[in-house]
Amino acid sequence: MEVTTTQFRRCDLVKATGRIDSNTAPQLAEAFGAINDVGRFKIVFDMSGVDYISSAGLRVMIDVQKTCRRWNRGEAVLAGVPQRVCEALDLAGFVPLFKIFDQVTEAVGSF
Repeated sequence: MEVTTTQFRRCDLVKATGRIDSNTAPQLAEAFGAINDVGRFKIVFDMSGVDYISSAGLRVMIDVQKTCRRWNRGEAVLAGVPQRVCEALDLAGFVPLFKIFDQVTEAVGSF
């Protein structure tokens, strides 16, 4: 898995490509943590390149959402979620917890 981050004026973009599983989830958590550590809590997670997500990856997503929403500081939104990953999110009951956008530009514009 490869993770890239881009800082914009109003939010940060995190793009992951490949599989998010128990081996790669810590790398994703580290990317989110680095953003939160500098006091930025509005995050767009571009999942357009994600092939698979395991429970470890889902746990990272919940952790970052809790951190961002604490004290109404911001939130994490999802963009470009593939159908297969969206089905996994729905099965886990995560769809109501995240705003999901079709395009990254829509998600960035929501902040």
